[in-house]
Amino acid sequence: MDTGLVSRIIKARQYAQERERIEFAHFVAQFKGEHNTYQVTYDEGQWHCTCEEAVRTGVCSHIMAMERILGDSVLLAASAVQVMEPVSMN
Repeated sequence: MDTGLVSRIIKARQYAQERERIEFAHFVAQFKGEHNTYQVTYDEGQWHCTCEEAVRTGVCSHIMAMERILGDSVLLAASAVQVMEPVSMN
């Protein structure tokens, strides 16, 4: 096997394990929800979805699912951060 190819494969495996190297800038995805297919977009930290909940509140289950799938490669939706922060019982 070509040694150059082998070294590229090894580096690709390393990169795949070091997910913090990757940050998405923008993308568009089709999300097949239970009732309809929605368009979820991400652009420089701003999330949008065409579902009614996202239009009304700025966050929805489709955006939250994408955030979980992509992990640290994207910024969380601002309203999702508020929802996910632990509530103090003081």
